[in-house]
Amino acid sequence: MTDGRSRPAPRPPEGTPPPAELARQARAVLADAVRIARWAAGDRDPGAGPLDAATAERAAAALELTSDQVRAGWDRARLAGLVELHGTAVRPGWRLQAWDRDDSAVQRGWVALFDAWSLVHPAPEDVAASTVAEVVEAVPQVLSLLQLSAGPVLVPALLDLLRQRVAELHEERCEVPYGPQPAPVEPPAPEPPADDLLPPLLDWALEGLAAVGALTLGKGQATLTPLGNWAVWVKLEQICVAAQSPAGNIEQSAEHMLRGCARLTPGPARAEYRAWLAARTVGSAVTELLAVARGEDALLRGLAFEALRVVGAPAEAEVRAAATDSSLRPYALLWLAEYEGADPEDAAEVLTREESTWLWVDTAAAVADHGESELLVRHLDSAVQGNVPALLDEIRAVGHPRTVQVLVALAAAHPDPALAKAVRRAAFQVHTGGA
Repeated sequence: MTDGRSRPAPRPPEGTPPPAELARQARAVLADAVRIARWAAGDRDPGAGPLDAATAERAAAALELTSDQVRAGWDRARLAGLVELHGTAVRPGWRLQAWDRDDSAVQRGWVALFDAWSLVHPAPEDVAASTVAEVVEAVPQVLSLLQLSAGPVLVPALLDLLRQRVAELHEERCEVPYGPQPAPVEPPAPEPPADDLLPPLLDWALEGLAAVGALTLGKGQATLTPLGNWAVWVKLEQICVAAQSPAGNIEQSAEHMLRGCARLTPGPARAEYRAWLAARTVGSAVTELLAVARGEDALLRGLAFEALRVVGAPAEAEVRAAATDSSLRPYALLWLAEYEGADPEDAAEVLTREESTWLWVDTAAAVADHGESELLVRHLDSAVQGNVPALLDEIRAVGHPRTVQVLVALAAAHPDPALAKAVRRAAFQVHTGGA
């Protein structure tokens, strides 16, 4: 729980290398990934798809690597944002273009890889996904102990902490049933306790973190690398920011957090998004935001994608998948256009006329539900059609579920009686299915 008082941000760990040295180390970790990404950008046809077996063999010969090294490097290049999937096409990412001149881009690329350690080093296939997820969720506490120790930590100590954190997660998720309960039945034979799986899963987690350059493994012990030490400090700093969340939304669900941000100006709202995100794993946060976006509240849909802009690269795959959902497609396409470097003012060019009209209606629904009538009238100026009759014709065609409500609200708000009458007529036609 937070008490609302300001807390000082943690200082960087003593001995943390300067940013230029951290970037040098990050470049070393991702060296093969950069080589493969550059080969793909220069040697292949523009827009070629992901590496197939034949292409991997060609890359291995050209770069003097094994096929396994090529595939591993390719996966890292994708996770670090060095290459990007656009449908079935692969293109160089902006981080690849900035790799030699922008240390901050390099560091962000490595942090993206660090956050994806469980994908770089897949979990054992014979372990339940729920158990693996608990371990992934508990790993930040393991990393915090490694950082606080400022040196090697014995694996048994890390295992004790992992067991404790997993037990806490079980307790936090425990639900006590209410009301009459059925008579107890003979329980099935118990499954092996999760604790029996924790030692090998801890080994898996440590190996995964070592694979991305966050720690080194010795005989029965683990030590954070300078990069890992810095990354954990960054995460702790984010949590400290979260603890200072002025609107107090850190412990709320995504829906309640977004509702709490609805009246904030963009700057404070982004601070709230960052605070809320810092207290969660990226995957669970993105899933929760997209679930809210699929709901009926158009305002929350737009705010969810604003929060996803703060997430950045780790949200790309799920946002790209969301573009297949008609209700999310315009938001997802705008998000992807801005992520790929388009100016926010020009991003709307990626939308078709129909998608732009659907987005106009959705935004109008948000204004009608949560804004003032003057805002709804001014929203007319943002329509791509340029005139009200054309807008009404195209609104009827897109089939937005809130079309009638939006038109009724607009008719009630507009000061021009003739225009209000035309809008009201359109609302009636949509409602009755007339032309």
